[in-house]
Amino acid sequence: MQTKPFRIGTRGSPLALAQTYETRDRLMATHGLPADSFEIVVLSTAGDRITDRALSEIGGKGLFTQELEEQLLSGELDLAVHSSKDMPTKLPDGLHLCAFLPREDPRDAFVGRTAKTLMELPQGATIGSSSLRRQALIRRLRPDINVITFRGLVDTRLRKLEEGQVDATLLAYAGLRRLGKHDVPTELLDPVEFPPAPAQGAICIESRVGDPRVETLLAAINHRETYDAVSCERGFLASLDGSCRTPIAGFATCDGEDIRFSGMVLTPDGSSHHSVTVEGRRSSATELGVEAGRQIREVAGPSFFAAWG
Repeated sequence: MQTKPFRIGTRGSPLALAQTYETRDRLMATHGLPADSFEIVVLSTAGDRITDRALSEIGGKGLFTQELEEQLLSGELDLAVHSSKDMPTKLPDGLHLCAFLPREDPRDAFVGRTAKTLMELPQGATIGSSSLRRQALIRRLRPDINVITFRGLVDTRLRKLEEGQVDATLLAYAGLRRLGKHDVPTELLDPVEFPPAPAQGAICIESRVGDPRVETLLAAINHRETYDAVSCERGFLASLDGSCRTPIAGFATCDGEDIRFSGMVLTPDGSSHHSVTVEGRRSSATELGVEAGRQIREVAGPSFFAAWG
């Protein structure tokens, strides 16, 4: 019988906490456990503390996970809840992503102050975004737009928008939905024209390899379709050495036992891009993503990727 509560690690942002409570509630409902079977442990990460610079300048995605992973490895935490798109493709030895919750809507949301849509913005308008992918896609569609780095929690960015610091910003629609802000977007961007980040909209749970007590707990809430789709997208990202320094988009969808993946890489200024689409079996989802990365490298050529250095 479980006597010691499972310790769940999380960042302290409102979105991170909403995702963690969703995870805990699913575990409670699935296993018939009371709330006191779980202890939520809030940690501050370097990515939360440093908000005045782009992630690409200060170390990338690992800044949102390092403190949580250190406590997972030491045994102080049993599991950690993350936004999947924040996860580096290479995890510390001894840790793995063992479960994913059902994916939310993966689209990007445009939030406009002076126009309702990206294409209606006046020439020379300013958009705030910290994502190199979003910046590159904006520049691809609207090279006349001024794009500036715009970091902070969701409410912080919406406040800066309201204050008039920018004309518009982009946010993940999934995060807005989880925060109960369904009505904030003025446009939902077409995922074909404006493809999402790999793993966008998916909550993942990280734990120690070889911990059967935790793996049994989490296996019951793993959403297999999301697991396969995100595994494919992360395979694509890993094959391109993807990080916050590289504008990469990718999205996989499952249909029965088949999976279809579309990916894109762009130059930071959006002036050049390459796309790839592959299909295969869900049982080889990760390998399919890796193959998509190989194909796009071959088409783009080494000089395309050298420009990212």
